[in-house]
Amino acid sequence: MTLRLLSKGDTYQMTNQQSFGKYATIIALLGEEQAAQLLPDFKNYKVVSGKVGTMDLKKVISSVETAAKRNNVIDESVYRETHALYHAIIEAAEGVTRGKLSVGDIMRTVGLSFSVVRGRPYQEQTEGEWIAVCFYGTIGAPIRGKEHETLGLGINHI
Repeated sequence: MTLRLLSKGDTYQMTNQQSFGKYATIIALLGEEQAAQLLPDFKNYKVVSGKVGTMDLKKVISSVETAAKRNNVIDESVYRETHALYHAIIEAAEGVTRGKLSVGDIMRTVGLSFSVVRGRPYQEQTEGEWIAVCFYGTIGAPIRGKEHETLGLGINHI
């Protein structure tokens, strides 16, 4: 396997199926604009990104849900869409918290960038739409400089 650094203007080529979660991760890491430049094949996907910092996991969940609803990534009147988003959020949060869905209760705080991506990563139309949520940021003691990096990804079908 050869690793080649991308030059300005280069794009990274892979199929949507192979990179749906990678696209969500790149957005959380770099932002929507840079992710669109790196992976232009995803221009038809619905995307939202944002940031949240808190000691309350409920606020993380509600921040992502609110962003997805306000930016029409999901239709809140359709239960299966909200349900799929919720499961993707929880799966991503488990990655961030190493499986212990607890933050403030055990004196941990998070500062996270997040992304939500919705689309059809499979060529077969019967596979339908999927949703991915990615968190990237820091987690640790509520003292500046006592935190470390963290990353979590959740993908669910709608």
